Amino acid sequence: MQKTALILGHTGRFGRHMMAALKRHGWQTRPFNRATDTLQDAARGTQLIVNGWNPIYSDWAAQIPGLTAQVIAAAKTSGAAVMIPGNVYVFGEDIPAIIGPDTPHRATNPLGQIRRRMEAAYRDAGVKAVILRAGDYIDTEASGNWFDMIIVAKLAKGRVTYPGPMDQPHSWAYLPNLAEAGARLAEKLDDLPIFSDFMFDGYTLTGAELAQAVEAATGQRLKAKTMSWLPIHLARPFWAEAKHLVEMRYLWNQPHRADGTKLAQVIPNLCQTTVPDALAVACAPLSPAARDRLEHVHP
Repeated sequence: MQKTALILGHTGRFGRHMMAALKRHGWQTRPFNRATDTLQDAARGTQLIVNGWNPIYSDWAAQIPGLTAQVIAAAKTSGAAVMIPGNVYVFGEDIPAIIGPDTPHRATNPLGQIRRRMEAAYRDAGVKAVILRAGDYIDTEASGNWFDMIIVAKLAKGRVTYPGPMDQPHSWAYLPNLAEAGARLAEKLDDLPIFSDFMFDGYTLTGAELAQAVEAATGQRLKAKTMSWLPIHLARPFWAEAKHLVEMRYLWNQPHRADGTKLAQVIPNLCQTTVPDALAVACAPLSPAARDRLEHVHP
């Protein structure tokens, strides 16, 4: 029997790619429509709920607890498992250089605590839940993340702008690869424990290495510079997101690499797109040279 997955946030970054990956693996996908659907009805008859809902930072405190409770209630009623895209916020400002599923969650900052409480709610709910955790996303289109909004936003001017020191390793995940991992985990739901936490290793790159990789992907000579955080600090009185961006600045200063050993044990032989090919796709909207590479790339 064909399995069905309910996709929450199907137009967002994680939800969009998970819907495509699950379809490739033979799933029927059911995008949730906030305007017409109720979560309880939409989840009925599904085996998986992909929770790709992600409010803006300033709405996290008000919305995430309620959304989490709704998803858990729908999972209990339907019997469906839940897959959640985890992030590295839960580890806190003292994030270790190597992070994995067993790394303690010690965040004390507001956004980190919200994520800790959210994951704990799933862990304690008695529904099957899978956390698929990754670093910052690299998307196949401009979707408002750090990579397209800041780092390569001035690519046409020959510039890469990096939010932190150029010599610190940072964890990245190319979304088609992450979604493929999610779809393969979904095939093994029956074999997974009631709560699973997996780390997706993706790419680990310093700012300098990322800039060099963007050069390779686009064929451009680029000047790399460090981003000034002063405009974001100055915007805090009138832009609600600014204080949260400043709150998470430590992730650009603290070196960290994701350890995907546990994930590889459950889904071995997961092929990853090479860094130049992934960046060619991500940079294509801003770079003719990157677009020329796309006929050779299979995201």
